Amino acid sequence: MAKLEDEAAQYTSALGPLVGLTREDIFGAVAVMLRETASDPQRLMKHGQEMGQDMIKIMTGKSDLAPNPKDKRFQDPAWQYNPFMRAGMQYYLAVQKGAAKWLEDLELDELEKDRARFISNIIIDGLAPTNTLVGNPTAQKMAITSGGLSLIKGLKNAYDDMVHNKGMVSQVDKKPFKLGENVATSKGDVVLRTEMMELIHYAPTTDEVYEIPQLTIPPQINKMYINDLSPEKSVVKYQLDNGIQTFVISWKNPSKEQGHWDMADYVNSCRLAMETVSKITGSKKVNVSAGCSGGQTASMVASKLASDGDDLLGSLTLMVCVLHPMQNDIEAGSLVSENGLALAKQRAAKKGIIKGDDLARGFAWLRPNDLIWNYVINNYLLGQDPPAFDVLFWNADATNLSGALMGDFLTIFETLAFTKKGEVEMVDHKIDLSKVTSDLFILGGVTDHITPWKATYRSTRLFGSKDVTYVLSHSGHMQAILNPPGNPKAKYYIQSDAKKKLPDTADEWLKGTEEVAGSWWPYWMDWMQARSGKKKAAPAKTGNKEFPALDPAPGLYVMEPC
Repeated sequence: MAKLEDEAAQYTSALGPLVGLTREDIFGAVAVMLRETASDPQRLMKHGQEMGQDMIKIMTGKSDLAPNPKDKRFQDPAWQYNPFMRAGMQYYLAVQKGAAKWLEDLELDELEKDRARFISNIIIDGLAPTNTLVGNPTAQKMAITSGGLSLIKGLKNAYDDMVHNKGMVSQVDKKPFKLGENVATSKGDVVLRTEMMELIHYAPTTDEVYEIPQLTIPPQINKMYINDLSPEKSVVKYQLDNGIQTFVISWKNPSKEQGHWDMADYVNSCRLAMETVSKITGSKKVNVSAGCSGGQTASMVASKLASDGDDLLGSLTLMVCVLHPMQNDIEAGSLVSENGLALAKQRAAKKGIIKGDDLARGFAWLRPNDLIWNYVINNYLLGQDPPAFDVLFWNADATNLSGALMGDFLTIFETLAFTKKGEVEMVDHKIDLSKVTSDLFILGGVTDHITPWKATYRSTRLFGSKDVTYVLSHSGHMQAILNPPGNPKAKYYIQSDAKKKLPDTADEWLKGTEEVAGSWWPYWMDWMQARSGKKKAAPAKTGNKEFPALDPAPGLYVMEPC
C-alpha cells in the first residue's frame, strides 16, 4: 500500500502540453504504425516467425524469457514456480519483446517511432495477465484466504466506481479527509473575494514577522490547499512559523458561464491580489511563489509588471514549472501535433470548459500502469480499499479549466512565448522575461515525470535576474514540493559554488553540485528571509479596515465540487 501511495503521488495531474492531446493524434500514431507495417509484408513475416519460435520454446519449457527485476507485476513466487503461470507470463513477455523489435524495425523517423512506442506500450500494458483474476496469482490466493470475500468486496468497489466515480477506478479513499478539520487547518481568513478568486491571509504564529509578505499563486487545476495539506506537510505553516506574512490565492472553480476567463483575467486577478497584500501589510514589495501552471501564470504576471514599469514584485519562486518546453521532455509529448493543438483549442472554445474529471481521466490513461491497472488490481481483484493518502485526496479534488485559459496555455506552448523577447503578445503586452530582474529561486524534482527537472532548469536562462538559485529536490512533481524537515529520505542538490554563475545547461550544472541531506525547505527559507526585509511586530489580526476578514480559511471556493 505504501508503494502504491508513493507511485501514485509521482503522477499527480498537471497542466501541460498534454491538455492539447486529441484522439486524432492517438489514432494518427496507430495509423502510421499500420501503414508502415503493411508496406513491407516480408518484414511482418520475419517478426511473426521470431515470435513463433519464442512460443515454441515456451510450450516446450525451453524459454529463458524473464521479466525485468523491477517489474512489480511479476514478483509473486508463483510466476517462477508454477509452470502454467510461468508460461502465461512468458507468452506476455514474448509479445512485449516482439512488439519492441517490430517497432525498432519500422522505417519511421525518431518522432514517429516515439509515438508508436508510446501507444504500443499502453496497449501491451492493458494485455498484462496480472490485470485479470485468472492471470493474477496474488488475487487468487487472496480469494482463497478470504473465503471469496475479496471477490465480493472487489465487485462492490467496481460498482461504486461505476455509480459514484463516473466509471473511473478510485485512486484514493476520500472518507477520512475533511477540509478545515484534518486538511487545510492553518488559521486565517478570506480578506478579498471576487468572482474569480479568494485571497486568504493566514494568521501569524510568531510575535514578529518580516515586513515583506509572500503571495502564493496556485495552479488553475486542483485546489490551493496543496500548500496547507496537513500540519506536517504544510508550506503555509512552515512560512508562518518562520515569520513570513503568508497569503494564498484560492481560484474559483469555473463553470461553463466562466469559460471566457483567459490568461489576462487570471493575471489581472493576481495583480489585484498583490496590490491588496501590499495595502494590508504596508509593504511596497510582495514576494511571489508559484508551482506548475501557477508558475507560468506568475511568470506572465512578472512580465506584465515589468512591461508596465510596476516594481511591486519582490522575489520570485518557481516550483516544478516549465517555461521552455520541448516536445520530447515527456514520453507522451511526442503525440502532440500542430493539428492536435488547433483541434484542442477549437473544442475547448466550443465546450466553454474542460471538466476536471475529463482531464484526470485523460491523464490517467497516459500512465495506465501507475494510475489505472495498479488500482484495478488493488481495488477489484484484491478487494482492498484504495489508499487514504492526503496528496491523492487533493489530486482527486479536481477543478474545471476554462476553455479560454486552456487555449492560452496551448498558445504559450506552441509559440514558446516565454523564450521570445517581445515577439509574442498576450495579456496586453509583448512577453519578455528578460525585463524581469527579481531575485529568482527555481525548484525541480529528480523523478518528476510531469515537469522534468532538466526542463525546469531552462527557466534559469530566460529572466533578466542577476541573482538566480536552482535547487533539485530528490523526488517527483508534488512530492518535490511537499518535502518537509523530518523526512529521513529527503535530500537535495545545490551548486557547490553559490557565487558562481549558473551554467547554460542542466548537465553542466549537475557536474558542479553537492548533495545535501534533509529537506530543501530550510535552505529556501534562509533565501526567503534574506529577501523579506526587516522584522516588525506581528499584526494582531488578519486583513485591515479596508479588507476585513470575511470567512475563515480555507474559504468557500475550495468547498465547491467539480
